[in-house]
Amino acid sequence: MLSIDSLQRGRTFALKLAAALAFLAPLATRLVMGQAFYQTGSGKIENFANTVSFFSELGIPMPEANAFFVSRLEFWGGLLLLVGLATRLVAAGLASTMVVALATADRASFLDALRGTGDGGLTDVTPFVYLLLLGWLALAGPGAVSMDALLARWLDRRLRQPRVVAVEQAV
Repeated sequence: MLSIDSLQRGRTFALKLAAALAFLAPLATRLVMGQAFYQTGSGKIENFANTVSFFSELGIPMPEANAFFVSRLEFWGGLLLLVGLATRLVAAGLASTMVVALATADRASFLDALRGTGDGGLTDVTPFVYLLLLGWLALAGPGAVSMDALLARWLDRRLRQPRVVAVEQAV
């Protein structure tokens, strides 16, 4: 028979283990999203004319300028997510491109999934899943294993160091 004390010890152990492994969720999310966006950005850059044509077909205004912006955001944003630098800003920017994707290219499948009338559910609509993951990164941050965290620790140490101020003595 389990006692209250053993349940309490088990709970404490589980919470400590979860806290020790908490770095994994944002790290894995950043790596997967970073790699995915780096690849799609690379493809859009390599096939820029096709990207512009696709954006035109979707009715996206200024298709060439938007194709340039989105392809570079995905390429460089993917790289930044991989190392965890400017994570919240990049994730928010990429999330906004997923909103556009849901409103244009994936609109029909997204609406069908929302209504429950399509062949798949919401998790089958890739931009929706990406939007959720990017939104989580934008809100929760990059995690402890990131350049953002390293930079924050470095800045925090610099701010805590006492500053030596040279005072000129009046003669």
